[in-house]
Amino acid sequence: MVKVFKFGGASVKDADSVRNVAAILRKHSPGKLVVIVSAMGKTTNALEKVLNAWYESDERLPAFIQDIISYHQVIITELFPDSKHPVHFKTDMLFGELEGHLDTPPALHYDFDYDQVVSFGELISTTIISELLISEGFNCQWFDVRELLRTDDSWREGKVDWDLTGSQIREQVSSFLESAEGQPAIALTQGFMGAAADGFTTTLGREGSDYTAAIFAYALNADEMVIWKDVPGLLNADPKYFSVTQKLASISYREAIELAYYGATVIHPKTIKPLQNKDIPLRIKSFVDPLSEGTLIHQNTSADSLIPSFIFKVNQVLISISPRDFSFIDEQSLSEILAVFADNSIHISLMQNSAISFSVCVDNNERRLSQLFKALGKDYKVRYNTGLELITIRHYDQATIDRVLLEDGKTVLLEMRSRLTAQFVVK
Repeated sequence: MVKVFKFGGASVKDADSVRNVAAILRKHSPGKLVVIVSAMGKTTNALEKVLNAWYESDERLPAFIQDIISYHQVIITELFPDSKHPVHFKTDMLFGELEGHLDTPPALHYDFDYDQVVSFGELISTTIISELLISEGFNCQWFDVRELLRTDDSWREGKVDWDLTGSQIREQVSSFLESAEGQPAIALTQGFMGAAADGFTTTLGREGSDYTAAIFAYALNADEMVIWKDVPGLLNADPKYFSVTQKLASISYREAIELAYYGATVIHPKTIKPLQNKDIPLRIKSFVDPLSEGTLIHQNTSADSLIPSFIFKVNQVLISISPRDFSFIDEQSLSEILAVFADNSIHISLMQNSAISFSVCVDNNERRLSQLFKALGKDYKVRYNTGLELITIRHYDQATIDRVLLEDGKTVLLEMRSRLTAQFVVK
């Protein structure tokens, strides 16, 4: 029996949290276990700040790097007071490698540089956690996921080579787990990242550690995958926006895919399909209350429509695109426009077209949008509004819509409804 556990940044944000992970593994891992770990706390955000400072020749770059080093060193020192413990040497090597990389000029391919820099968070966190587990007597082996998970060179959105990835995972990880000969064993590796054929690091998209775990579960025919979060399970709304939320005790793969696609932040959008293909159940459980049931995601659809779900995406941009001549928005125009979005790796959350305009709602990524507007501006008029919010309601009725729109006095700029889903771009 093989299970795959994924721990996100909040679950390993400090020394006590790391100890809690070890306690959970001791209670919940009697057999073979693959553990996928994200960067600690807000390290990914901090590394993104480092990357931007590097690109902009910001004089604060050394201070930003030191903030990251100091943050981890506090955790390391608390977990390993003995300065001669190997973890000190191993993490110092990683910090030195990061600093050395940032001493060279950027490659000036932002997404490529992003993958090479930001991925250090996962390498550091898994090094620390594997050393703690070994020190506490676990049969744990650290794996470099870049030697297992092969992608193409779509930087920041690496597309997985499933055949090669599967064979590499089975060859290396399965052989380690099987060598335990009936004893508990933990294979620990990084989420979020992989490698292209030339060896350069790639990443799978923001919050991609969930997807990593699903890739391993698929390759190993796992019996179950568990995502450990700081919430009691999958909630029907973000507590930041709703004072009263309900836990979804059970939903289907299909419903989970829909929620993730529309922006539910608990699950990465690509996570569910590999599990569905092999009927591997997914549980979302609380690392704060690990004995609670959490949420089960499986084939059964019977509970999907019992509770409406609300998804809020802030910092959205509504873009309106229209031809410069007197032509219509036809199939050829849509094909050309969508190709530009794809070329700039911009995901469309909502789209609507009329005879002479095509409107879309997207996340506000200034760097990518400036490139998009430049490319579209050659043949189309482009107008846009920023600072908006996209609200999605699954299994809605008029009362749920009124609850969201009327009580807060929101102005609706764009609206779309299907049988199960209603979406509103508002300000």
